[in-house]
Amino acid sequence: MADANAAELKKEAEQFVRYEKDKATKIATITFDRPGKSNTTTIGMRLLFGEYVHKANIDDDVKVLVIRGEGEDFGTGGDIAEHGDLYLNPDENSNFLADLEIDDPDVKYPPAGSFRYLHGLTDHYAKGRAGNRPLQEFKKISIVEAKGYCYGWHFYQAADADLVVCSDDTLFGHPSFRYAGWGPRLWTWLETIGVRKFSEMLFTGRPFTAKEMADSNFVNSVVPRDQLEAETAKYAKACSITRPLDVVVVQKTFIELYKQYRGEYMGSLLTGFVEGVLPAMKNDVEDDVNLGNGVFDKGINNVVKDRDLAYPAEWRLSRGGRARP
Repeated sequence: MADANAAELKKEAEQFVRYEKDKATKIATITFDRPGKSNTTTIGMRLLFGEYVHKANIDDDVKVLVIRGEGEDFGTGGDIAEHGDLYLNPDENSNFLADLEIDDPDVKYPPAGSFRYLHGLTDHYAKGRAGNRPLQEFKKISIVEAKGYCYGWHFYQAADADLVVCSDDTLFGHPSFRYAGWGPRLWTWLETIGVRKFSEMLFTGRPFTAKEMADSNFVNSVVPRDQLEAETAKYAKACSITRPLDVVVVQKTFIELYKQYRGEYMGSLLTGFVEGVLPAMKNDVEDDVNLGNGVFDKGINNVVKDRDLAYPAEWRLSRGGRARP
């Protein structure tokens, strides 16, 4: 990734992220469409997503933003393997300049082994521009349409959106609970789901069903999959004909004040700090997931799948695993 160019990564990502708007209804839609990858997001896709949300926030032709995915799933999170061994096995040329959208060859990245090497990235992830939490800064109405897997980075977006409409087969969670131990948006999830239920998700690593998330006040509506698009359209239309856009921005500002009073951004900064010391986290036993022992060569997804089989069938992350006795 040391030679990657952020502009090129975003250009390449345009085939996987569509932005459309209907001026008549003032409803815009961001659609993830990465066939064969369950809409896993690349660096470029996340940066492009942040850019699209920022654009919609200013565009007077947009009042409601719907975020959805093509295919079977809303999405399975970020493409972790794209970073390779940059997290824990960097060399002297390793850097995260592409994620930071710094294409200036004169910029010297902090050296591997320093706290700033990893924290420069994880702290940046607390910013809307990085593409992880732009919906927190969005002052219009956002609606996530979830189905199938809503994992990892896509789980961030569902938690940050104003409204979540999902199909009854949706699974929510973060695979990182089983390979890293945390995810960058813990504070928000804790606040949204509640300490007791989120503790269960965090410590067991199990995904929660649509019904469980509705019971936890995380989602607004659960419908059969064949009714999902119509249900989302119903919510979007109702929101588009509500109070004038200026009033909506005021309403969102009040909600933002409440979230910041509850520490939303502080939580992101704290998590960025903790993630910066990831190399200091040591395994208890030899068969624990060791991020620094060639795990990226095998692939995070494969490592998680292997360990998934050790859990009770109904607590497994994969659909195939959950179906086994």
